[in-house]
This record gives sequence, C-alpha cells and structure tokens, in this order.
Amino acid sequence: MAPTRLMDVGRILDAAEAASPLDAVASVARELGAAYDAVSVSFLITDMSGRALVRLAHVPLVAGATPGLATTRSPLEPGERRRGEESATYLPFDGGPEEQAVRTQTVQVLAAEADAPAGAEGLWRVLAPVTERGEAIGLLELYLRERPAPEVVAEIGQVAHLLAFVVIANRQHTDLFEWGQRNRSFSLSAEIQQRLLPQSRTCEAAAFTLAGWLEPAASIGGDTFDYSLGRNVLHLSLTDAMGHGVGAALTASLCLGGLRGGRRRGQSLLEQVASTNAALLEHAVSENSDFVTGLVGRLDLRTGSLALVNAGHVAPYLLRGDELTTLDLRANLPLGLFADAAYDSTEVVLQPGDRLVLVTDGMLERHVASVDLPGAIRATRDLHPREVVRALADSALAAAGHALEDDATLLCLDWHGTHDEDRDAVDGADTERASDPLDERSYAGGPAVP
Repeated sequence: MAPTRLMDVGRILDAAEAASPLDAVASVARELGAAYDAVSVSFLITDMSGRALVRLAHVPLVAGATPGLATTRSPLEPGERRRGEESATYLPFDGGPEEQAVRTQTVQVLAAEADAPAGAEGLWRVLAPVTERGEAIGLLELYLRERPAPEVVAEIGQVAHLLAFVVIANRQHTDLFEWGQRNRSFSLSAEIQQRLLPQSRTCEAAAFTLAGWLEPAASIGGDTFDYSLGRNVLHLSLTDAMGHGVGAALTASLCLGGLRGGRRRGQSLLEQVASTNAALLEHAVSENSDFVTGLVGRLDLRTGSLALVNAGHVAPYLLRGDELTTLDLRANLPLGLFADAAYDSTEVVLQPGDRLVLVTDGMLERHVASVDLPGAIRATRDLHPREVVRALADSALAAAGHALEDDATLLCLDWHGTHDEDRDAVDGADTERASDPLDERSYAGGPAVP
C-alpha cells in the first residue's frame, strides 16, 4: 500500500457530528475505511468485565413472513445478543492478538491467515488500541488488501486515539455503548453504584499512573473508588459502605457526594473527611448502620508527599523495590458513627518507582482466603496498574468460585515523580509503562505473569 496521509481531522469531526450519537463511531469508521481503501473497519469496545471485547453492530429489522410483523435480518451468531436493531457480540480474551493489543497498547499487524473468517481470506488485519490516557476503551480493527507501510501503521494508531474522543463524547448521549459492554443484568443497587465510579477507571499522568477496579458481589456491598486531579495534587479515595443492596448503595452515594462536594469547595483533606462524617450522620437512612470505612488521600504531585486518612479500613500495601509492606496509618473511626469523632492523617513520602495498592475487605473475605494477596501484588510488579487491578480481582473471583460475598475493590497507584515533565505518550498511552505481552506462563483466573 502506498503511504497515504489521512484525511484532515475536520473531516473526521464532521462525520462524527453529522451522525446520530448512536452512529457517530460507525460514521467515522466509514471515513477511515475510505481513506485506507479498507475492505472493512470495525470498532470493538471493551466489555465492562475487562475480560472481553464487544463488537457493536446495527441489524435493521426487515419484514417477516407474517404480515405486519418483523424479524431480524439474520440468525444470532455465537456470543451475540440483540436488543431491537442493536447487536453486541461478546469476544472473550484468549491471549490472542486482540488481548495483546489492549495489554501492550501497541498496534498489531497480522498477516493473512489460512483460517481467516469468510471474506477476509488473503487480507491483512490491523488492530489499534483505542485509548485515552491509558484507559483501554477498545480496538479499531481494519482489514486491508496489502501490508501497511510503517508510516501508515503509525497513522492508524493516531486515528485510533482520535476515535477514543469520539466514543467518549458520544457515549454520554446514549445507552448503546454501556448496553453493549454489559454481559449481565444490573440490579438497582448496581446501577446506583456504577454511577458513583469515575467515568475513566485509568489515568496516566507524568507523575503517576492510577487504575481502579470494582468486582461486584451478587448483592452489592457499597464499595466505591474515586480520584480527581488538581493542578499540583491528586485526590483519591477507596470506601466501603456497610450493608448490602440499595441501602449500602445509598450510603455510598452520601459518602462520595460528601467527599466530592468538600473537595470542590476547596476544603482541606481533614475538612473533607469531617464534613462527610457529618453528612452521613445528618442524612442516615437508618440509625447506627449507615457508616463507611475507607481511605481518603491527597498526594502532592510536586513532592510525592501523600496524606492518608484511615477511617477504620484495611491498611494499604506499599511495594518499594522488592519489599512489600502495609502502611502503619493512624487509626480513625469509620465515617458516620459519631458526630464528635476527630480525624487525623498520616503522611507517607513516596519515592519514584513506588506502587501503592488499596483494597476493600472483599479482597480478604473467607472465600478469598486462599489467594496470597501479598504474593500476587509482588508477582504483578511489572504490569501496568490497569492490568494489575484486573489480575488481582480475577484471583479473588476465581478463589470465590465466581460468587463473591462482598464487593472486591482495588486502587493501584504508581508514583513516577516526574510532575514537571511531559508524559511520554504514544496514541493515548505511555508504552514504556504498558505491560509486556502475555507468555505461556500466564493462566486463567490468576494474575498474568509478566
């Protein structure tokens, strides 16, 4: 294929804006297909479980054999489900090129395969990560007639990054993307809980990389994690509301609303915690049961000084080099128990290369006791935080027989100590921080071996 400079950005934006939010990604994909003379172009979105990709498609209804009725155009494919004219096909990770592209955040160029799908015989397949600040949104898949030149591959990687912003902008206007990402129904409490989590579960910045993960139990346990980046500070929290179901989700809403409100009013760390404690007491649904344990922190990005408030929670892990320790934090009462409770913080000075792992007690419940959590944290030392939290959650889920009694939630923070420098990003991700490719030692249901 002769090197081709892609269409101008304005043409891509025009295609996205002219289409409905439901069709914007497909419209951009058509523009890309035309630019590269591609046989086909697809967008695969990451499943909410983090363990698969989902191919979204529009399958219009056509007249059926019975007058006045309609039927779908074609039978369901393996792994496919439909809602009206919308189709979502579940493609689980299996260590193949799709998972490698997401894991390593690099474009994969695959030669024509003998067992290629019908219509793809003799074609080159290109898989480009669709990523924004390390958040793995999905993959851009193209089938080309000829092997793309290196400059074209680089260009495709840039366009996939641009596609990430199209997805982010349009998914706020429709449920289509989230419907496609869900492979199971959500309870009311789960719906509430999902709305509490940050829209992006991963954030790469010059000074740090952060990723959170929540593995929900059958009956929601009220876990949340949160973060917000200021000019020179990073706010973060991991909380666990007592109880289960809607009650726990509502308590979690009060807690996170209190912390976010205080933060946005410019309160100090201790003021945020104190005002949240007061809010939980004032608006408690039931007396003496609406309390929350948690870790609330504020990291100075210029110095690496991290102030942490431990409100009756599990101590976080600090991995420094080969040494793993639990932080000895001042003990405070859980939030929402007593109006006169006083809160204090502990200061920890992070060093470049440090990794901090925060967990809720769902990672330590009796059915998960067989997991060597410290060992798993050490074993995943070389993985990107995005892969770490998923691998650790996979370990807990497998140990519990995929039936957690309590939410298992994690927050992983890598400290790089380079706040005054620009991030070395390529197409939305820092490839120097990305995980290495999977190898044959990786196993299902446990941490991926670096």
